[in-house]
Amino acid sequence: MQTPQSFKERAFRRPSWDEYFMDIAELVSRRSTCRRRAVGAVIVKDKRILSTGYNGAPSGLRHCLEIGCLREQMDVPSGERHELCRGIHAEQNAIIQAAFHGVSIRDSVMYCTNLPCSICCKMIINAGIKTIYYLSAYSDVLSEEMLVEAGVSSIRLCRKEEA
Repeated sequence: MQTPQSFKERAFRRPSWDEYFMDIAELVSRRSTCRRRAVGAVIVKDKRILSTGYNGAPSGLRHCLEIGCLREQMDVPSGERHELCRGIHAEQNAIIQAAFHGVSIRDSVMYCTNLPCSICCKMIINAGIKTIYYLSAYSDVLSEEMLVEAGVSSIRLCRKEEA
């Protein structure tokens, strides 16, 4: 009978910190109630998770999976007319959750499955978040310009499969 390999002997690759936190952001996105795009965000400081957020309707309100998507019903293109939506973005939810629980996010880092839109970027800048790591770009030139002007780094992470 063979004895099982010890933990150290197994072929095992530990994820980097960036991979670890982005994996968590992807897991958080699975809570999304948006019919168009599932987004997750994680705010981190000193390798500790401070807050998470996903996109969906405010707490206690019916969400799009229950009543349908207002943006689909009105044929609103992605990236336009953000006010025509019952949902709140993942980045906004993560910032709000930190504030709600009295957690400072100044000088923190955000991991987000998508590059934030211009509305979220304004909140990120004012919240004092210094770096954003993201997987997918979002077609919002203004957001990228504002981040550069504010000195907030935005870094696209590539999965090993994509490299």
